[in-house]
Amino acid sequence: MTAGQERGSAAAVGPVPEGIRVLVVDDDAGARSLHARFVAGAEGFALVAAVGTGRAAVAHGLHGGIDLVLLDMRLPDISGVEVLNRLRTLGAHSPDVLVISSSQDRVTVRQALAGQVVGYLVKPFTADALHARLAAYRAEYRARGEEVAARELPLGQGEIDRLLSTGRIGLPGGADAAGQAGGSGGASGPGAGAPLPKGISPVTLDRVLAALDPVAPTTVAALAAQCAISVPTARRYLDHLVEAGAIDLAHRYGKRGRPEVLYRLVPPPEG
Repeated sequence: MTAGQERGSAAAVGPVPEGIRVLVVDDDAGARSLHARFVAGAEGFALVAAVGTGRAAVAHGLHGGIDLVLLDMRLPDISGVEVLNRLRTLGAHSPDVLVISSSQDRVTVRQALAGQVVGYLVKPFTADALHARLAAYRAEYRARGEEVAARELPLGQGEIDRLLSTGRIGLPGGADAAGQAGGSGGASGPGAGAPLPKGISPVTLDRVLAALDPVAPTTVAALAAQCAISVPTARRYLDHLVEAGAIDLAHRYGKRGRPEVLYRLVPPPEG
């Protein structure tokens, strides 16, 4: 087997246990093995394979059976950005992607974020750092499952009556079928009643809204910690709510560095 073939082959991991199924993609054999061990030691996750080329990663994605890809941006054949773009052509069957890369240039980071990744972890990192990201992802993954299960529940008479009068079906947690939040403050404004974009779960959206306040502003980092989600995920939800007109943002200027962005719910209209 040539070195190139070895980099592109999948590591044998044996029978796959139940859990969130993970594919590790890294051209460095040592890093690939290390990150695979990190994943294998994470609660609720199952390592499916570890590969060293972009084409091998795409092949696994096309085959299915992958929930989350830990994706390096620097690969020997096609770039991580190209892998991400090809995976996104799968639509609803596209796996989530957590970038693990030493690349920190603005172009690469922006291209990755545009591909709706669930996080961007700069190498090198510790097992604890990865496990924290995976734990936050697991919470969001479970919330999505709860949303799907809620949609399959039979409707009560009150929900049927509400659907007839408003066109919306209430879901547990205050999110309705149109993807807007209800009892936690409500994501009203531009786009209300429209389907949510990919990567925005009504259950997680309701949790984010519940953590926001119309008086006391919060930062994206504080919100992420309170909701047990990653900072990039929190920022994605906040950006969606800002666009919908449900929250305001302001800047707090310190003595040094960039201004800190603060978010708060738009106060409900009086009367």
